[in-house]
Formats: sequence, structure tokens, C-alpha cells
Amino acid sequence: MIKHYVKAARLRTLPLSISGIIAGSFLAASEGFFNWQICLLALLTTIGFQIVSNYANDYGDGVKGTDNEERIGPKRAIQSGVITPSQMLKAIKIFVGITFIIALLLIYTAFGKDDFLNLSIFFLLGIASIAAAIKYTMGTKAYGYSGFGDVFVFLFFGLLSVCGSYYLYTKQLNSTIFLPAFSIGFLSIGVLNLNNMRDRESDLNAKKHTIVVKIGIEFAKYYHYFLLISSFLIAIIYTIIQFKSSYQFIFVLAYIPITKHLNVVYINRQPKLLDVELKKLAISTFAFSLLFGLGLLLSQ
Repeated sequence: MIKHYVKAARLRTLPLSISGIIAGSFLAASEGFFNWQICLLALLTTIGFQIVSNYANDYGDGVKGTDNEERIGPKRAIQSGVITPSQMLKAIKIFVGITFIIALLLIYTAFGKDDFLNLSIFFLLGIASIAAAIKYTMGTKAYGYSGFGDVFVFLFFGLLSVCGSYYLYTKQLNSTIFLPAFSIGFLSIGVLNLNNMRDRESDLNAKKHTIVVKIGIEFAKYYHYFLLISSFLIAIIYTIIQFKSSYQFIFVLAYIPITKHLNVVYINRQPKLLDVELKKLAISTFAFSLLFGLGLLLSQ
């Protein structure tokens, strides 16, 4: 049974989920702010949120019938019957509890017990993160069924992940930090958009109105090009603004596979062939966060 829960956790999504934390941590470290406890707790919190989201997605799409035989991607746990809806709901509650405790430890480690304002803000952000993870596909007003998934991915995988983790270390923000947050956010939306392009037909039949369903596959491709190219240009702009050494441009290496990926999307006519591209783009985003951060440290 445990192996089914591990599979339902969709481990291949975890590198993408922690990319923003890695970028934010490197940004803080490059300015002389770093704490291993904060880093570890932030990573565990984000992984916990991602697992909750994956379980909730399995549950929401499973009970609504969105995950059916028409769906191109791998079979989900509830869809295949290896985990019942009630068992999945219990797993969601358990991981929400565990993740919330880790998040509280993270907030306390970062701010102590006397910084009431920051404690309150990040406590509310933690609640919002849990709610967003659950409400993507669960419930009668799941935002993933109304085309708002892209917005929430940008907010939580991009802005909150990068800027939030940076703030945990530094207790401050500056306007340029939002640029790498935009890059990570756009790449993360790209992964979701790719997933939605793959699943367009089954989502359409299940009345899951993703942006891809709303605008059609061809415009979804243009949207995809915009997201990934913009992520690159914004990272370049940040590097020029904060230029100290040519090492900072090492992140360009991560865009070599992304460029190849864009060509695959351009020539694609069979949605099922996009499934393998999901892992490639997620790993490329993870590589970008590592190379971007490494470039910052090498430039000190």
C-alpha cells in the first residue's frame, strides 16, 4: 500500500516545487544571509505542500471523473482503484498536519517569538498555501477548473517561493528580487501549461476549463513560447542589473534543453508525446535555479 502513496505523491514534481526555495536561498546567501535550519525547513515545508497538492489533485480529479480512460498521462491512484477516495482524504489530512507543524517550526526559527508582525504574515501565508494546494481540484469551486491554475502557480511557485524564502533569511525585500521570482514562476507555469496541453481533450470533456481549453492548442503553444522565452529574458535583465562577474550567466546552460523543448512543442501534433517533456522542463527549471544560484556565489 505504501508504494501506491509514494507513487501518488508524484516524486517527479518535487524538483520543480523546490526550485524557488533554492533560488531564494542562493539570493540570500550571495548577500551574506544564510541559515541551514531555515533552508532545510523551507525545503521540507515546500515538499509537504507539493505532496498535499498532488494528493488533492488525485482526489479531486478522481472523484469528479476527470481522470478517466481518455486521459493521456499515467493513471492516478483513485482512477486505478489502488487507493480509495476516503483513504486519500485521510492521507491529505495527515500531510496537511505534518506540513503545518514543519511550517510553524520554520516561521519560529526565522523570526523567533517576538516578531509578531512577521509571525502573523507568514502564518497566514502558510494557511493560504495549504488552501491553494487543496482547492486546485477539490471542491465545487476548484480554481483549477476555472482557468486560474496558472495564476496560483505563479504566485506560490514563483513570488512566494523565491521572495518568501529570501525574506525568511534577510527580513527584507528589494525590487530586483522579483525578477528571478518571475523567471521561476513563468517556468513553473510552463510545466502546468504543458500538462494542460497534453490533457486538453480529456479536460474539455470533463468540463475542466484550463487556459488551454479556453484558448485552444495553437494559442496555448504561443503562450508556452512567451512563458519560457520571457523567463530567460527576465533572468538576463536581472543579471545585467546585478552584474559582478561573467559567472552569473552560467544559468544559460539550463536553457539549452529548454530551447530543444520549445522546438518539440512547436512541431508536436500528438498530445501524448508531450508527457515525456514534462519531466524535462521540470528538471530544466531545477537546473536553472541551481546554476543561477551557483553563478551568484561564484561572483562574490
